[in-house]
Amino acid sequence: MGVLVRTRDLPAAHRREEWLNVICDVLGPLDTKIGVDGPPDGEIAADRLGPVGVGRVKTSTPHSVHRTPRLIRSSDPELYRVLLVMSGSPIVVQDGRSTRLNAGEFAIYDFARPYDLVYDAAVHLAVFSLPRETLALPKDAAANLTAVPIGADDGTGALAAPLLRRVALDLETYRPATAARLSTVVTDLVTTAVAERAERYEAVPAESRSRTLLLSIHAFIDRHLGDPTLSPADIAAAHHVSLRQLHRLFETEKTTVAAWIRQRRLERCRRDLADPALHATPVGVIAARWGLPDSAHFSRIFRQAYGMPPAEYRRTRLMPQV
Repeated sequence: MGVLVRTRDLPAAHRREEWLNVICDVLGPLDTKIGVDGPPDGEIAADRLGPVGVGRVKTSTPHSVHRTPRLIRSSDPELYRVLLVMSGSPIVVQDGRSTRLNAGEFAIYDFARPYDLVYDAAVHLAVFSLPRETLALPKDAAANLTAVPIGADDGTGALAAPLLRRVALDLETYRPATAARLSTVVTDLVTTAVAERAERYEAVPAESRSRTLLLSIHAFIDRHLGDPTLSPADIAAAHHVSLRQLHRLFETEKTTVAAWIRQRRLERCRRDLADPALHATPVGVIAARWGLPDSAHFSRIFRQAYGMPPAEYRRTRLMPQV
């Protein structure tokens, strides 16, 4: 992600002006008020994830930004913004709601209507700009969806918040094709999380619901890989779907539920076998940790997947390079 301004790299006399200019260039026309007489301290970075704009704002200087009717008349892009708090506790105000967000929470706001953001202490924020048509929120309920806190403690928010944070931190490492796919994942998860929070889940397009459900199932499987009894029936019951619907979802991945579970277990085992910190842990213990307690069976499927037995794989990965 390209850094657009880092105040410590600028002469003190130019910091305020440059900070204000970058805010307007990146986030759009805003009335910005800095709450101290001295120059602001912080950093603003920005990049794109396919059609989604991604910015990071990190500052220890109290200030506020305001989207006023006059500024809206002069520039009115059809955008929703998603504000994710990585640290700090900013306030977002729109549609009669004033919400203080805590670290790990996010909220959306409509850039085409007045809003306020207030940072009364140090913050580190990620801001995602999504074209209005991609977010697929129910239009008749838009005013009830803004400035509503969504946490990472349950529901789709538990998937969306960590992903948003990871994307904001790792954006520059993604290849273009990966970024395009991730932009779809981001918009699906945000749409579903907001709709769930507003109890309007049925308004989310069916395709987005299916993709989000599959992501939730993937996460559930990863959390339960260590359970050797994990079955498609368990997964279907946990997500309130039929076994037939579950298998149909995995057909879109060109795999089966059982094959996906096996693949994820083998990937975790392979990772641990290549970890120098686990060199003294027996192969069988690692396999059992990831739900594969039968050593003979594990050795056979590991060899089928990676072309060598697990013990040999470990030796090749931990062998000193000369």
